[in-house]
Amino acid sequence: MALPVEEWRLCAARRWAALEPALRERLAAVSSSLHDTLRLGCGLLRPEAEAAALRRLCRRARAGKEPAAGRFYREEGNRLFGRRHYGAAVRLYSQAASHEQPGSPEVSVCFANRSAALFHLGHLEVCLEDIARAESHGYPDRLLPKVLLRKAECLLRLGRLQDAANALSTMENKIAMDGIMTSPAHQTLLKKLSQLKIKIHEKESCPQPAQEACGDIQRKSEIWEENDSISGASSSLSLNFDTERGRHLVANEDILPGQNLLKEEAFVSVLYPGESHLLQDSSETAWDTRVTNADLYCHRCLRQLLASVPCRGCSYAKYCSQNCADVAWEQYHRTECSLGPLLLTLGVFCHVALRTVLLAGFAEVSRLVEWSHDNDKNLHNPEARCKHPSEAPDTRTGTRDIPGCNDNGQYQSSYQSVFNLLPHAEKHSPEHKFLCMLSVVAICKQLQEAGLEAAVLNRESSEQWSKPETCEKTSGELSPELKIMAEAMLRHVLQLQCNAQAITVMQESVSGDGAVVNKKPVRLATAFFPVLSLLNHSCCPNTSLSFSGTAATVRASQPIPSGQEIFHCYGPHRCRMNVAERQQLLSQYFFECHCQACCDELESDIKSGVSVRNSFCCPSCQASMQGEDVLCCSNESCAISVSRESLSCRLQDLQQQIKRALELLKDKKADQAIKMLLKCQIDAGNFLSPEHLLMGEMEDHLAQVYASLGKWQEAARHLQRSIEIVEMHHGPSSVEIGHELFKLAQILFNGFAVSEALSTIQRAEEILSVHCGPQSTQIQELQEMKTCLLELPRSILQRT
Repeated sequence: MALPVEEWRLCAARRWAALEPALRERLAAVSSSLHDTLRLGCGLLRPEAEAAALRRLCRRARAGKEPAAGRFYREEGNRLFGRRHYGAAVRLYSQAASHEQPGSPEVSVCFANRSAALFHLGHLEVCLEDIARAESHGYPDRLLPKVLLRKAECLLRLGRLQDAANALSTMENKIAMDGIMTSPAHQTLLKKLSQLKIKIHEKESCPQPAQEACGDIQRKSEIWEENDSISGASSSLSLNFDTERGRHLVANEDILPGQNLLKEEAFVSVLYPGESHLLQDSSETAWDTRVTNADLYCHRCLRQLLASVPCRGCSYAKYCSQNCADVAWEQYHRTECSLGPLLLTLGVFCHVALRTVLLAGFAEVSRLVEWSHDNDKNLHNPEARCKHPSEAPDTRTGTRDIPGCNDNGQYQSSYQSVFNLLPHAEKHSPEHKFLCMLSVVAICKQLQEAGLEAAVLNRESSEQWSKPETCEKTSGELSPELKIMAEAMLRHVLQLQCNAQAITVMQESVSGDGAVVNKKPVRLATAFFPVLSLLNHSCCPNTSLSFSGTAATVRASQPIPSGQEIFHCYGPHRCRMNVAERQQLLSQYFFECHCQACCDELESDIKSGVSVRNSFCCPSCQASMQGEDVLCCSNESCAISVSRESLSCRLQDLQQQIKRALELLKDKKADQAIKMLLKCQIDAGNFLSPEHLLMGEMEDHLAQVYASLGKWQEAARHLQRSIEIVEMHHGPSSVEIGHELFKLAQILFNGFAVSEALSTIQRAEEILSVHCGPQSTQIQELQEMKTCLLELPRSILQRT
């Protein structure tokens, strides 16, 4: 959720409506700077009203460590472990660990139990890491032999014989110190100990020859020459500036499809929390066992989690390693940690704004805020307005005077570049600006009340600033330093409406036994990419964007001649929406799109392709329906007419039926799912265009169900129909077709259709390498399938 919860938005709206008209008018004035907005509104967060309401809302977001929750999750993990649901048990033990105090016996037990589940899943290295964590957190001595035995078995399976022998020796010494072990459980341990010693001796006596690396896929290296002036950009790009397009990137040479244009690490990113963390009723007693992205990905680097490392202070933040946890703590989380409920309540944009200023550091924030004040004084001087914050004399030309560039004319992925992104303060509604202002003031007041102001400022030399405890301020008023931070945060929250970049990940949904993996893009985090933000929008872009963790990569999706601007799609694409829908969505960016796709559709009376393909058809003769509120059959000999509303309701009912069919598949009721989907197909054929995207989705779902039953030919037949419809909408070389071909390759591979699989793999590789790069996970999987097929005996290849 980007914006604050609805209750807080309503609270801010009531406060705005209750303001004195004169004050409201001053806050709403277009000429009002962010400095003036904050100065006028800083005292409007009343302790007995808005602040109290916010405290009540924060109680609904659980982010603290609660021992009762730890016990609940650990017991649930034990229950699922007993039923051999090891993957679910790992997640529950991770949840339990996040609620226990570091160094406690309880957290050590969580790690030890999780190591057992990981052992059964075959994740031996991660199992060893968890055993080490259990030991470092003081795992009880009486339980240690069992864990040491598991450690030895892991090491043995990994071929680390000496380490395994050392672990068994430690275990023997421990048993000897504890005395006689007569219980059945102890006797079982001793028996396993003896068996492991024999296995180690056998492997030492008959060492296995070192395995040659086989099936290694040779990764193609991408040609890359970095730009001297633009951080992370290819040398084939130039940074330009004009009043109409602002800052933008242009090709300075001919560019080929698939060519790497930009690689940038996010300046800041914040994981999207997931709904279960946001609006839990405090009266609920049952703990939530649903899994969200906040449980599945590292909160710092966004790497997928297997066995998370919990934050030392809260139950919300989770990391992929102790290193990520320590770096996050030092850079920003020591300040954010106790603010978890507030940040979850106020939304991701406020969280990104806070983390941005914490990463930048107070000295840099204050320098740029002071520069912006000087810039505001010269608002009517275009030359002064275009200059960047620099004390150096203006002796250079070229990119140096482009906002965001440093003294050397370089545009870097830096806080200065983030700060220079346009906030469009004059274009936001006064009510929205007021909501954002109240929200950042609430964060800064909590920082001050919790004694965290020093943590915000302690990385910088603040001798020139007054100390928080000595500055002259009335009770509850923000210190001068925190007002500077609040002003910068307000700027960033407003910037995010136009400059926030969603980091997406291809998330897997496995059908059946996991032989076919269906991947779909899912929003994972919100970030600032200052260099990526240089790309202007087009509804028919010439680039593709992909992510690896917090890094973004932009590639050319088509030939780009020298002199052409580099475009990125902000979301509304000509293949998914008609021009009216696109223009409406793009209004949040405060510009009217004049890309070629929009101009062509606006100048033509002909309906856009997406409107035609996603149209309704006549229930009687299947001809297309035309009109606005009342639709009439385009076939003159057919007099059928029907309201758009009734057909829209019918479409919604159909979508609900499809959803129920997928739930049946999830419950392993494949036969019932097939019957329901086939019925949905018949119903859809009576009122939807044959090229409607939903028709393609149903074919895709049927392919998924048949694949779960191992009926590969049927699955391939339905998926090929889906691909035909996807190609009509997105084009033969689109990334969407690439993903569909990837699924078809898996089905043909599993169905042993060798020649068809090889040709599909080749086409999928060609498309996905352009959009995702030769080192993407999907490309590697395709190459593994191809290698496996080509290694089959010649006689089999000839038969197929």
